[in-house]
Amino acid sequence: MPPTTPRNSLRERFREQVREDVKAAALQQLAAGGAQAISINAIARQLGVSGPTLYRYFASRDNLLTALVVDAYEDLSDTLTRTFGDRAAGGTPEEHFRALARTYRAWALTEPHRYELLFKPPLPGYSAHTEPLAAAARSLMGLLLGLLPELTPANPPPPVATAPITNADVLTARSQSAPGFHLAVSVWTCMHGIVSLELGGGLSAMTIDSGTLFDHELEILIARITKGRDAPQKTRRAP
Repeated sequence: MPPTTPRNSLRERFREQVREDVKAAALQQLAAGGAQAISINAIARQLGVSGPTLYRYFASRDNLLTALVVDAYEDLSDTLTRTFGDRAAGGTPEEHFRALARTYRAWALTEPHRYELLFKPPLPGYSAHTEPLAAAARSLMGLLLGLLPELTPANPPPPVATAPITNADVLTARSQSAPGFHLAVSVWTCMHGIVSLELGGGLSAMTIDSGTLFDHELEILIARITKGRDAPQKTRRAP
């Protein structure tokens, strides 16, 4: 492999800067009109270059969308990871879970268009099952799988469901047989459901205080997750 020359390094930095400029413009379009409003040709006009020029950086609109989705996953994951890392400062597992869940909601409220991009197909025919997206999703689910063992009993009962709950293991953080997988998915769907209703205006339309509801549901989740954790473990007598 040829050594990197200053000229090559400069070219790579320029290429990365152009990609960042394109993504920034695309995010403006996303906020203004949703994923349907994203147009590489319109971005080219905004940046003062020709459309074909930008196709050297993003082969298609789907390719650009994938970059935006991966960035959003990584941003959310990094934000949650920082909160997750604060466990070293002390506190109970319940407090850590509350902090993680509230950070999740806060990110969604701050980045509503990017949050929607993560969990709603942005365009008809767009595939959300590509490896870059799957890898980002695995990272996000992995945070929950990393925290739940601190909350759950030492020997939790097996899940009631026996059928797979995803169509492809590539979308999971670990094998579906991993301890806590079904519980992690259940916890996430609850948080996601409330946040999505809040972003869509469904809760305010019913005059429901979304923050109070979210905190209330958190306590229900914690009670469910930790049920039996502190109970003394029964020992079986040898036959």
